[in-house]
Amino acid sequence: SLTLSNSPLGHQYLEFWHIEFGPHFFHESIVHWINDGLMAIFFFLVGMEIKRELLIGQLSDRKKALLPALAAAGGMLMPALIYVMFNINSSYLEGWAIPTATDIAFSLGVLSLVGKKVPVPLKVFLTALAIIDDLGAVLIIAIFYTSELHFTYLFLAALCFGILLLMNRMKVNHFIFYLPLGLLLWFFVFESGVHATVAGVLFAMSMPI
Repeated sequence: SLTLSNSPLGHQYLEFWHIEFGPHFFHESIVHWINDGLMAIFFFLVGMEIKRELLIGQLSDRKKALLPALAAAGGMLMPALIYVMFNINSSYLEGWAIPTATDIAFSLGVLSLVGKKVPVPLKVFLTALAIIDDLGAVLIIAIFYTSELHFTYLFLAALCFGILLLMNRMKVNHFIFYLPLGLLLWFFVFESGVHATVAGVLFAMSMPI
């Protein structure tokens, strides 16, 4: 990506990601589909891993679960403060939220490369830290950078989430019954103005272990 961006083909390469496709009512660019579609699936999968760890795994102990949560809070707060210190009197101050997010995909990719050399508790810790950090960053975007929230869609998303939790409580265990509501949840969150990756995490939290 870096090589292509800085090559004579750089302009065409960057334009490629902005090619739009999809049905008429949902016509979006490739980069949009990745950020709001594929990343929601990614957050869903990793969210299920975290839920398993919280219920029966490494993070089932509250004290153990508190460590990545506090680490994530510090990992968001300190970069933002450093950014503000350097940009306090500039026109770039409103970008303070940019350094708050951990690149979860990069973090997990590095862990995959080192494989079994890394202890399982460390993998779980970094995964939990990255997810909590990213969710915090998404909430920051929703609160401080969302120009307009559509409360009707937020209500419909909450309704879908509630039904999913109810199905879980009623011990509905087949994924096929959850999938249609999960897709609706994603659509309503996307249309509400909140980042669609939130739907991936909510869907994961509603899945039976």
